[in-house]
Amino acid sequence: MTDRRTAVITGGASGIGRACAIRFAKEGCAVAILDADKSKGAETARHIVRGSGTARYYPCDVANRVEMQQVAATVQREMGPADILVTSAALIPNAESILDMDMDRHDRMWQVNYHGTLHACMVFGRQMRERGQGAIVTVGSINSILPLPLPAYNPGKAAIQRLTQLLAVELGRHGIRVNSVAPTYVLTEGLLAKIEAGQRDPAKIMGAHALDALPDADDIAQAVAFLCSESASKITGVLLPVDSGWAAAVSYKTYAGGVPWDA
Repeated sequence: MTDRRTAVITGGASGIGRACAIRFAKEGCAVAILDADKSKGAETARHIVRGSGTARYYPCDVANRVEMQQVAATVQREMGPADILVTSAALIPNAESILDMDMDRHDRMWQVNYHGTLHACMVFGRQMRERGQGAIVTVGSINSILPLPLPAYNPGKAAIQRLTQLLAVELGRHGIRVNSVAPTYVLTEGLLAKIEAGQRDPAKIMGAHALDALPDADDIAQAVAFLCSESASKITGVLLPVDSGWAAAVSYKTYAGGVPWDA
């Protein structure tokens, strides 16, 4: 037997998920990486093992409920029941109009982003309930807080916030805490590629924040690790913005009377 905790990370092959996987491995967890990208998922596991950590990659389409159930059973058998779950798997779109959006893409995004989060919380939450302990962190967004022109992604992230609160109440009496993080634009490879392709305007991005620097994936992973730690033992049901002051600045900077400094 071992006291080592098992951390399950959906979307753990890249971006925020990868940073969370590496962070929990450094804290001594055995890490199960669930992702549909076999190449990047396997590489992330190898990276952790090369650093003397413990990790395994499990191919998984989080939108497939049966597949998630099967993977969860395999993880439990091979690595032990989940102590930590981070639901980072998500598709990220470009802006579009509700009236003109592609409904196939809309439905797929809901299947991955919302239903994928729900599937993971259900199957790994049951493992935690059996043992009376655990911590879950869903990855929300600033899209959980205010409307943005992303008609599938934005309502989906708002739904994840409400799901997090429901789970916090339902699972709290079983010794399980459930929280969420709300990142702003995060300096991942994906965002940098969109900026390079002209799909994101860096000047507009920076102009909407209170701080003059955006978080990177490691910043989000640190917040996730805090929410799963004993330091947050009495925190549950919260949405923790890691947003460089976006939520504070976005309305402040629209004041019609002008702001008192060059914001």
